[in-house]
Amino acid sequence: MSANYKVTVNDIFQFDLEKESISQLDAIPTEANAFHVLHQNTPYKAEIISSNFNHKSYTVKVNNTIYEVAISNPLDILIKEMGFEVGLIKQVNAIKAPMPGLILEIGVEVGQSVKENDNLIILGAMKMENSFLSPRDGVIKTIAVSTGDAVEKGQLLIEFE
Repeated sequence: MSANYKVTVNDIFQFDLEKESISQLDAIPTEANAFHVLHQNTPYKAEIISSNFNHKSYTVKVNNTIYEVAISNPLDILIKEMGFEVGLIKQVNAIKAPMPGLILEIGVEVGQSVKENDNLIILGAMKMENSFLSPRDGVIKTIAVSTGDAVEKGQLLIEFE
C-alpha cells in the first residue's frame, strides 16, 4: 500500500497528498484547534471548527471561509474499492426464500411495525424449521405467501415499506 492520502474538499475537489509532503507542512499552532499556515510564502489563518474522527471528516475555516474536508488513508481507499465502507448500512427491503420449502408459520401481518430480530416467518425445508428474523426495524408492506404454501428458492416472502 502506498503512503498517499486522498483529501476531498466540499465533495467537489480531490487532492492526493503524500505522507512526505504532509510532514513538510509549515503550520504553527496559535491556540487550541487554530493554526498559522505558510504556503508558498502566503500566510493563512486556519481553524478546525468540528471533527468527526470516526468518519474522518472535518469542518475547517481558512481565512474566514469554511470548508468540509474528508480524509481517506490507503486502507480506507482499499476498503472502498472492494465495495465496503465504514458506517454504510445496507437497507434490506425484502425477505426471499433461500431454498425451496413449505411455509409453516407467519408471525406478522401487513402494516405491522416490527423491530430488528422479531420473528417474521418459519420455513420448513429439508426436515428443519428455519426462522427468519427481521433484519431491521420497519413496517411490513406485503406478505406474498400464506401458511401451507410451497415456495421456490428466491421467491419473495415478505416486503418492507
